[in-house]
Amino acid sequence: MGVSRKIEGFMSQSSWIRKMFEDGAKLKKQYGAENVFDFSLGNPNVPPPVRFKEVLGEIAGEDIPGMHAYMPNAGYPETREAIAGYLSKEHTVSLSADHIILTCGAGGALNVILKTLLDPGDEVIVPTPFFVEYTFYVDNHGGVTKLVETKDDFSLDLMAIGDAITEKTKVVLINSPNNPTGKVYDEESINKLADLLDEKSRGYGTEIYLVSDEPYSTIVYDGVKVPSVLKAYRNSIIATSYSKTVSIPGERIGFIAASPELSDLEKIMSGAILCNRILGFVNASALMQRVITKMQGITVDVEEYRRKRELLCDGLSSLGYRFVKPEGAFYLFPRTPIEDDVEFVRLLQKKNILTVPGSGFGKPGHFRISYCVDDATIINSMKGFGEVISSL
Repeated sequence: MGVSRKIEGFMSQSSWIRKMFEDGAKLKKQYGAENVFDFSLGNPNVPPPVRFKEVLGEIAGEDIPGMHAYMPNAGYPETREAIAGYLSKEHTVSLSADHIILTCGAGGALNVILKTLLDPGDEVIVPTPFFVEYTFYVDNHGGVTKLVETKDDFSLDLMAIGDAITEKTKVVLINSPNNPTGKVYDEESINKLADLLDEKSRGYGTEIYLVSDEPYSTIVYDGVKVPSVLKAYRNSIIATSYSKTVSIPGERIGFIAASPELSDLEKIMSGAILCNRILGFVNASALMQRVITKMQGITVDVEEYRRKRELLCDGLSSLGYRFVKPEGAFYLFPRTPIEDDVEFVRLLQKKNILTVPGSGFGKPGHFRISYCVDDATIINSMKGFGEVISSL
């Protein structure tokens, strides 16, 4: 057996989204793409802003010496300055280029952060449901993941988090807006979490870092705003990307933003810059760094996702499905009408509807629907959704 036992186990744990994608390809070939309703992947279908294409053309056409050469490992200074300037206004904190590191997407950012902070055996607390790859990222760097349940509406259970913290806790990792629920942790929750982490840090005589994964931070609805962890908690770090906010996931461009009050700030940022290189990411794309320098504050048309959310929620609600309406991102996480979420997803698949069981996100009894799809997929799937729930 060539593959390691650990990776073989990881492959079985992470197989659901990939499996549904592969099953979808087979079904589309068999029945035609228009007759298969694929909600399995969070792959944005709203096009990038027009400004992105304009800037891309402008940059590609410029004669810049060393345009495709290596740059400083933290990224181009002018790009980091542009990001810091924008974030300073958004978060009402004073950031400089020294607080920013350009990364290969949010996944790269999280791996860099965790490699920088974790010693073997250090614990990372993750509220559930959670993005499935977090446990693998933590393991990559010798950490131990501790999963903590959220409340029924997917808001943070601060008492449960407090009970889970030990002298080995190094990081609390949150994702807001959340994948798979679309939940945004409100300002009161973030402030109380900050107070809790301060209290626990003092009690154990250590530093507990709050890492916030925020690739969906601008995709929010109904006046909801993602509160600033940088403002709320001194030992906070953001990992994010432009994959969803500008709809360019294939470009793998993101960044790390550290609180200016971070303890051991200079050492941690120097360590993260080193980790960005030795993990093999080396640098985020030179071309994309130059492009996003001119894209601060420009996002996709969020109204498109809001409209799709309404279309999906109205349809499923009328059929009897129960769910917490998402406040952000482009996922819906309904309860399954039967206890076995895997079996329920299989029943939907028989109607050519592809979703992902909640078990894959640490929350059985639910299933995830990615509604970053064309309207016809949502509308034409309702017949199958209705037939399955009626049969139960």
